[in-house]
Amino acid sequence: MATTRETILTELKRRGGARADELAETLELTPMAVRQHLYQLQDEGAVVCCADTAASGRGRPAKHWELTKKADVYFPDTHRELSLDLIESIRELMGDDGLNALVNHRTKRQNQRYQALMEKCSGSLKCKLDIIAKERSREGYMAEVQEAEDGDLLLLENHCPICEAAKACSGLCRKELELFRDLVGDGATVEREEHMLTGARRCAYRVKAKS
Repeated sequence: MATTRETILTELKRRGGARADELAETLELTPMAVRQHLYQLQDEGAVVCCADTAASGRGRPAKHWELTKKADVYFPDTHRELSLDLIESIRELMGDDGLNALVNHRTKRQNQRYQALMEKCSGSLKCKLDIIAKERSREGYMAEVQEAEDGDLLLLENHCPICEAAKACSGLCRKELELFRDLVGDGATVEREEHMLTGARRCAYRVKAKS
């Protein structure tokens, strides 16, 4: 079971930021108890506090808490050094063509595994995305599905456990988009709207059903 501290970090990662009272409601704690944890994390440099004038209305601005770059150490970056070493070794031994072939093979295996889990969806787009999100979360991506105001579905990845590897091998991100498009099928379009490697706090994919 996650500790209060871990849950706070996870919620801030998922939401992109929150007030102490919002976190307290989720954790079923008092705002003061949550603030104590936030102040400790602030002392460690893991969170930063800024004024949230939009939420506070008149009077003293409410405090809005966000993660800093130092908070990355609390989230998994799967076998970072090993991944980077392997990518560089494959590039040296086999060239970029060999590295691309390896990425293609990995994506093919992912596709087969996800497709097998989707057999029960009977074409339901929401079902497919829920399965993708569940599997991606299991892999460390903190993924979820949300509905946008216009009715489109959003597949969100709030963390990237292979971020450093993706920086070293751009094909990993390119194939991720191709994988999602293939999994949802011809009945919908998938576009990446936010991308961690370009500075966004998460990767966000808009999935629009074709009329």
